[in-house]
Amino acid sequence: MGPAIVYVHGVGNKPPEQQLKEQWDVALFGRPMGGLSRMAYWAPLRHHEPLPAPVPDDGVTELPPSGAAPRTARPSAPAPPEEFLAAVRAETAAPVPGSTAPGPLDPWLRAMVYAAEALSAGAGAATGTDALPLPRFGRTVAFQVLARHAYRDAHAYFTGGMREQIQKVASTALEEADGPLVVVGHGLGSVIAYEVLRTHPGEVPLLITIGSPLGITEIRDRLAAPLTVPPGVAAWRNAYDPRDLVALGRTVRPEYEPGSLTEDVVVVNDSANHHGAAEYLARPAVRAPVRARIAA
Repeated sequence: MGPAIVYVHGVGNKPPEQQLKEQWDVALFGRPMGGLSRMAYWAPLRHHEPLPAPVPDDGVTELPPSGAAPRTARPSAPAPPEEFLAAVRAETAAPVPGSTAPGPLDPWLRAMVYAAEALSAGAGAATGTDALPLPRFGRTVAFQVLARHAYRDAHAYFTGGMREQIQKVASTALEEADGPLVVVGHGLGSVIAYEVLRTHPGEVPLLITIGSPLGITEIRDRLAAPLTVPPGVAAWRNAYDPRDLVALGRTVRPEYEPGSLTEDVVVVNDSANHHGAAEYLARPAVRAPVRARIAA
């Protein structure tokens, strides 16, 4: 039997598991893959109900605090940077048993917020397109919601007592898949995949990370040393858009040994926040190596 594929999604609430899996299948292969693919679906650990269909996996959705039906987040106005930083910190400041203060991730949050300001104004790294998919107001909203989710969920994972629970979901997905595996992790999902694969005994011909914060100093500092390619991984391709706030244009090859097994590729992700999973998965630099290993 050829390799199967396991997906590990990123931050924010998500559509129902089967719908999300099929979104990723279609983006990569052009059709649902049935039992050949599975999703490490950890969103229910952070959200009471899935998002209503159809909702893309773009990282800009959230659950209303009232417990009402989930919706795509549309804040009334983007907050000024310092106000936004203070608000997000306040959301994660409540003591959690067994947790530590969220301070170690604060530099990443600040970098995301000020990168968002620059990108909303039209500045930042060029990736082959000058077209802005949204006016500045809409882009600022999209970027701020992404930064909020990335920070909150990373805080919950690293210092909020949820690391073991979330990793268990990913471990189970890997254990239930047959044969060698191709593993795809998006955003925080790439961190989860990386940590779980470090102790996974199976063969992984290919690890794909998209929009990954694994190159961010504040994230690397939370990982076990030394930083190495997981032992069963034969090849690791990391794809990112330099405008993606979660990845902030950082690479993995200089940090994770041996460098001969890693490859960083720059791609264009023209979702509103440049972090959308489907937009990453549809890029040839991501699709081609996966399709070369999966008998689709």
